[in-house]
Amino acid sequence: MDLEFGAADEEFRAEVRAWLREHVPAEPLPSLETEEGFAAHREWERTLGAARLGVVSWPEEYGGRGVSVLRWLVFEEEYYAAGAPGRVSQNGINLLAPTLMKHGTPGQLARILPPMAAGEVIWAQAWSEPGAGSDLAALRSTATRTDGGWLLDGQKTWSSRAAFADRGFGLFRSDPEASRHQGLTYLMFPLDAEGVTVRPIGRLDGKPAFAELFLDKVFVPDEDVIGAPGEGWRVAMATAGNERGLTLRSPGRFTAAAERLVALWKERADTSGTALRDRVADAWIRSRAYRLKGFETISRDDDIGAESSLNKVFWSELDVALHETALDLLGPDGELESEWLENYVFSLAGPIYAGTNEIQRNVIAERLLGLPRGSR
Repeated sequence: MDLEFGAADEEFRAEVRAWLREHVPAEPLPSLETEEGFAAHREWERTLGAARLGVVSWPEEYGGRGVSVLRWLVFEEEYYAAGAPGRVSQNGINLLAPTLMKHGTPGQLARILPPMAAGEVIWAQAWSEPGAGSDLAALRSTATRTDGGWLLDGQKTWSSRAAFADRGFGLFRSDPEASRHQGLTYLMFPLDAEGVTVRPIGRLDGKPAFAELFLDKVFVPDEDVIGAPGEGWRVAMATAGNERGLTLRSPGRFTAAAERLVALWKERADTSGTALRDRVADAWIRSRAYRLKGFETISRDDDIGAESSLNKVFWSELDVALHETALDLLGPDGELESEWLENYVFSLAGPIYAGTNEIQRNVIAERLLGLPRGSR
């Protein structure tokens, strides 16, 4: 594998770095989990979109620049190193868009992707249900055939971004007689449609990071079905692979955090001790290992499939360890350091969302190692 960047790649890096230096807000935006902060982050998405930097690897006709995945990794490294705002559009651009590119129609791509790239439409993920989290196939929300489309009924919970987003995407049971993984249909729907009730879910700090969605005969036209009706599970696995793989958590996120952790250790080296020094070094090494794994992943022509579960376990546990180390370095001051503390609290959700790490280890054991079920 060639780990050297070419001259054109470095030119792109320099362009991105200069643009970020000029445009990243001098003061952090309010939390995107608040109404005020969500609006500010939506405006930031529009700024990125206007520069065609929101989705650099997408084709130009959809609002991107058509650059290679390698240059997308370059962009991500610069983005996180610059301390740029969190991406309120990540559910759409990192989860829904790759699914559409693989299973959507040309009409869907032309209709859905440009407004997403421009920051004009923000998407919520509507997968989990009260009885179907990591065991997604247990979902009970239904899609019933009607003239020209479908009627959605049921409840979705822990719907990311749904408190303030415009549209949602999720999986619904369209054939109640089929087996668990059959008879499912993948649909998109507006959150302001008749029959949709959005109930925000507050975190411990009161910020509505999620929402419950109650659906009562919500009409969705046929044009908003992704893939073939009844084949939603196959389509959904494309989304799950992206969620657990590189697109949701790119290496740049962790290399930038590890560099900040090293800087923090240097500030506190006199009082941190050997054990904390070793933990800082371990976090830095693991962030670099994930970066190298990213290069290996994009150099392959095939989908990584079940290997996405390896990625998910690795980055989620790295995120927790990195932020725990930072708080231990800070000591009592950590309770006053809002950025490290808030990011630590968020990191604790990593081993749970996108499928719990316990489930991911089952996938690794069965699909990668070939171990029989029940041997774990």
